[in-house]
Amino acid sequence: MTSSTPHSGPGSPRTPDRSPFLDNAKFLLIALVALGHSWEQVITPHTPVLRAVHNLVYGFHMPAFILLCGYFSRSFTGRPDQIRRLLTGVLLPYLIFETIYSFVYHWLRGTELAITPTSPTYLCWFLIALFLWRLTTPIWKAVRYPLPLSIVVSLAAGTTLISGDLALPRVLMFLPWFVLGLRLRPEHFAKLRTRTARLIAVPVLAGVFALAYWLSPYPSDDWLSSDADNTVLNVSLVQYLLIRLALFAVTTLLVASFLALVPGRRTWLTGLGAVTLYPYLLHGILLRVAEYYGAFRVVREAGIPGVLVLSATAVGVVVLLSTPPVRAVMRPLVEPRLPKWLVPRAEAVSAPATVPTAAAEREKTLAG
Repeated sequence: MTSSTPHSGPGSPRTPDRSPFLDNAKFLLIALVALGHSWEQVITPHTPVLRAVHNLVYGFHMPAFILLCGYFSRSFTGRPDQIRRLLTGVLLPYLIFETIYSFVYHWLRGTELAITPTSPTYLCWFLIALFLWRLTTPIWKAVRYPLPLSIVVSLAAGTTLISGDLALPRVLMFLPWFVLGLRLRPEHFAKLRTRTARLIAVPVLAGVFALAYWLSPYPSDDWLSSDADNTVLNVSLVQYLLIRLALFAVTTLLVASFLALVPGRRTWLTGLGAVTLYPYLLHGILLRVAEYYGAFRVVREAGIPGVLVLSATAVGVVVLLSTPPVRAVMRPLVEPRLPKWLVPRAEAVSAPATVPTAAAEREKTLAG
């Protein structure tokens, strides 16, 4: 799934103002992404608890991740160096993995081999969405009342027939979370990291879980993935607007509650939170391989013990895909460099003697 001070990349000295809280949140969110993708493979009508947990997680994990991407985009103004980092840190990985996933789906699912960069495959939608959100950052800084305006855009997108090209439905419907992140400041996060906020967060999460269990199997994945209009959801315009507004309110509570419970101190997972692009892009391939070999059928037959083993495995895979050996092998794909011949000569000549690592460049891209 992402300040004016460049954030250091893996293996390089971390800047003093780099908050462990943010990296902890990013790691936990990417773990939830992998868990959600795993759980949806084994949910059946006979697993209402798992369905409720799944809906609870899907109610906030992508909005929270997008919010952090917006927060890290606050300093983006469209300078040439920022655009180049956006190209190498987001657009090029998107094109590479869109191609990879096209082959994976062809080999493992038997779909027609067609590389269509305008139609994102599986989880690649997030990269093209982040690319477009980041490009629009100057617009949201230039207008008055950017958050209410983005909510209007989001609601309007769900009442209009929009092509799925470039993941536009999700780009527009998830937009308010990116814009909200742009508006946040460190003091806003500090207000969530209090004992009172943590005490409130627990019953909020428990209450929403109970609501999800009661409503199960609703809301459907189409509501939570924010990629369907009111006609696809088979509701009237008024019903759609009311439900979306209610979901905005619930998701806001869930995102705030999650962030309130994120550890603020440095832990073993803090460093992993700086390299979330690796597990995000790679875990989907492993999921498709596991699906091909029937692993999820075995999990379904095993019942609760199987789901527990699957959950532990998903988190373990996220950790494994974040380790230095995996990053060393996959770096050319996840963190490609812009060919030197595409860099303006004047800037290439005046570049500093110490060239940042690819990881540092990618981290600066995600951090704005």
